Amino acid sequence: MPITLTQLNVYPVKGLKGIALTEARCTSRGLEHDRRWMVVDAEGMFLSQREHPKMATVWTDLGNGALSLSAPDISTVDVPLDARVAPAMTVRVWDSVCEAVPVSPYADTWLSDYLGLACRLVYMPESSLRHSSPKYAADKLVGFADGFAYLVVGEASLGDLNARLASKGHPALPMNRFRPNLVVAGSAPYAEDGWGEIRVGEAVLRGVKPCGRCQVTTTDQGTGEVRGPEPLATLATYRDSREFGTMFGMNLVTVEAGMLRLGDAITIG
Repeated sequence: MPITLTQLNVYPVKGLKGIALTEARCTSRGLEHDRRWMVVDAEGMFLSQREHPKMATVWTDLGNGALSLSAPDISTVDVPLDARVAPAMTVRVWDSVCEAVPVSPYADTWLSDYLGLACRLVYMPESSLRHSSPKYAADKLVGFADGFAYLVVGEASLGDLNARLASKGHPALPMNRFRPNLVVAGSAPYAEDGWGEIRVGEAVLRGVKPCGRCQVTTTDQGTGEVRGPEPLATLATYRDSREFGTMFGMNLVTVEAGMLRLGDAITIG
């Protein structure tokens, strides 16, 4: 059975809702526009659904030369894609430090009011170079993703997890709990764990590290409600690794840039 690309998701703002696409361009940092914006506090530290699950309820959209943010019971705010309103500032994602540019005082106020804390929206310009984890892919660029340019998950992997959840009387979980960029059909459960170099459409990507999962997977991506301890409790019974943590999905980096489209065949190795 051929392996094919069945979902393609971009997350323009780290921690906010993603956008389902039918095609996207792979760049050296990941999918075009993926996690090039980020919400930070006054010190430039990134904000996450881990501490602020309400971030899951902020929609993002890209169109007409702008990034749009919207949320329940609040008007939309638009930020031009080329907006730069202040000098660059130093921002931090975990232990990684780079430069970013504040883009909109209106978006800052909008996000601060909605999330209930003072924050700013910043953008990573082309001049800001952030690299992936030095242990696994030091030579590869990344946007504001936690560590790597892409996350791929197989439909069969989620199917296996949901079967285990069902055996315990728990409801099935949707794929959006895991916030993947690429979803594939036709592979065996967890086959992505062992992928090295793969070709997808016009692009070549390389698997570098299984993805260790955190409590964001326990947050309903539709409502922002934390519903733990699943799926982490079940995953921990059979997917724990001393090196990687509780694994689900595979992190990838770019080898060759190019276009991806839903239905593209995936060649392994």
